[in-house]
Amino acid sequence: MTDTRGRGRNAPRVAGRRGRRSGSGSARTVAVKRVAPAEREPVVLPPVMSVTELAEKLDMGGIEVIRELMKLGIMANLNQQVDYATAAKVATELEWETLEEESAGNNAVANFEARRLESDQDPDATARPPVITIMGHVDHGKTKLLDTIRSENVAEGEAGGITQHIGAYQIERQGRKLTFLDTPGHEAFTAMRARGAQATDIAVLVVAADDGVMPTTREAIAHIRSADVPMVVAVNKIDLPSANPDRVKQQLSEAGVMPEEWGGDVPLVEVSAKDGHGIDDLLEVLLLVADVHELKANPDKIASGVVVEARVESSRGAVATLLVQSGTLNLRDVIVAGSTWGKTKAMFDDHAKRVRRAGPSMPVEVLGLMDVPQAGDTFMAFEDEKAARQLAEQRQAQRRIQSLTDNRPVKLTELYDQVQEGTTAELRVILKADVQGSLGAIQNALLKLNDETDQSVQLSIQFSGTGAISESDINLASTTNSIVIGFNVRPDVAAKRMADVTGVDVRYYSVIYGLLDEVKLAITGLLAPIFEDVTDGYAEVRDTFKLPSNDVVAGLYVLDGKVPRNSRARVLRSGTVMFEGKIASLKRFKDDVREVAAGYECGLGLEGFNDLQVGDQIEFLHTEEVART
Repeated sequence: MTDTRGRGRNAPRVAGRRGRRSGSGSARTVAVKRVAPAEREPVVLPPVMSVTELAEKLDMGGIEVIRELMKLGIMANLNQQVDYATAAKVATELEWETLEEESAGNNAVANFEARRLESDQDPDATARPPVITIMGHVDHGKTKLLDTIRSENVAEGEAGGITQHIGAYQIERQGRKLTFLDTPGHEAFTAMRARGAQATDIAVLVVAADDGVMPTTREAIAHIRSADVPMVVAVNKIDLPSANPDRVKQQLSEAGVMPEEWGGDVPLVEVSAKDGHGIDDLLEVLLLVADVHELKANPDKIASGVVVEARVESSRGAVATLLVQSGTLNLRDVIVAGSTWGKTKAMFDDHAKRVRRAGPSMPVEVLGLMDVPQAGDTFMAFEDEKAARQLAEQRQAQRRIQSLTDNRPVKLTELYDQVQEGTTAELRVILKADVQGSLGAIQNALLKLNDETDQSVQLSIQFSGTGAISESDINLASTTNSIVIGFNVRPDVAAKRMADVTGVDVRYYSVIYGLLDEVKLAITGLLAPIFEDVTDGYAEVRDTFKLPSNDVVAGLYVLDGKVPRNSRARVLRSGTVMFEGKIASLKRFKDDVREVAAGYECGLGLEGFNDLQVGDQIEFLHTEEVART
């Protein structure tokens, strides 16, 4: 028998199959020589995938992929979503070349943009109703003006008399239709007002005759200009005794809006939403401006437009208010709105009447979407249901990529640094609102607070959505140590019970600026406190005494304020600080006292300082926390 044990450690092994030696019952292991890997084709990866899907694409185990992600500082589980850029880094480390998958929805996206461009340049387009946006400062009477035009009571339903989300309404005057978008006037709704300006043909700037041009009025002017749409000024509340339209015109000219009667190009109409004065004149001016700009669209094409508002209703599901900008939307049409799609099961006009079709510039409420789109999303009808689904999936993938970019997994190094430095305070918020438009406006306003307050405190929105506050929202708040903010929504029974049990702070609001003010106070409360020295009193050393313990005490005369026992003492000699420290003893005659007022004498001993001299001034002070602003 040949013995192989004497072979050197580095001697080559013989490649072969594992088997049994002939004539022996013992097995021996024979190493298999590695063959150089064959050249592999690049792996095609989608824009977004789970760790499990990435592992399957790379023909690797999920644990191995997770290990590579950890090397990149990303903690992930098998169900964690990663974008293409992250997946490509992992694949490169595992010696794979990658290509990004061409989504089937790309063609749908290209077709969508081409059709929108085509609709803008359609030679067969005919005249359509103008879309008019009411804009201006809070409480200047925008909703009341529209209320008077529609002869319906809309304003009284608004919380605090302030419009909370966009509404779309259509009226008929002189046999012609006009579509109005009623946008909120409060500055917290900047994003919504901007969205309204971009979707409109004519902007009506409402200015109160007694109040004049306000900061939000100037902001509205800027949005109208950026939207490049014609402007008409409605000077409202002309019926009030304090009305001063000439002052309003002067302020408008200073803001760069020159009325026509002053030689400018902006029509100005004096109106009273209360008694109806000037309303007919305003509508005539709007129709005239529409004629000048020759607003057109082709009603025979497939519909496209913008999502004005969207929400969830328990009895009807996803409800979207759509403004048709081109073509005609028909019942049973398949539409894509933002990143969702569906078939229009029912349509309602602004009077809640069922309709079967909606032409250009007509607002309708639509039922049948799979999910709630975002206010401001574009929509388009499709003849092919498959193409609609592909476009929606493509947009969903794009939004997932965006969310991964905005909220990427926490890196261990960054988390460690923040914890070690202890410099970051955070207010975490879970936000629920009644409609999507309000939700977006509140989110923007809250995140804007991060720029307005101390950078050591950051506000982060852990979750946001529409509908009632649910039990899962309270669970998330409890887990993430967040507060829950509800805007025009309340918790259900289970959520209320859980909030009581867990102690989660739930706040309810119906007016935006009240919400912002309270959150700003909460952020201020989280800031690292400022401490300032507050002087309690002054005393002068009149004599010194040496005790048997060799400690020196001083006989003081309190000049001003008082000398509390728990104050700090600052010894000043010719204006120079000689010592600052604790009081060891404070006595009146032979009795220990808690405090000595001005005009009295006392004895004082200091901890660790015996160099007191006659004539020294001693300042007594304590530290107070000062509120941050």
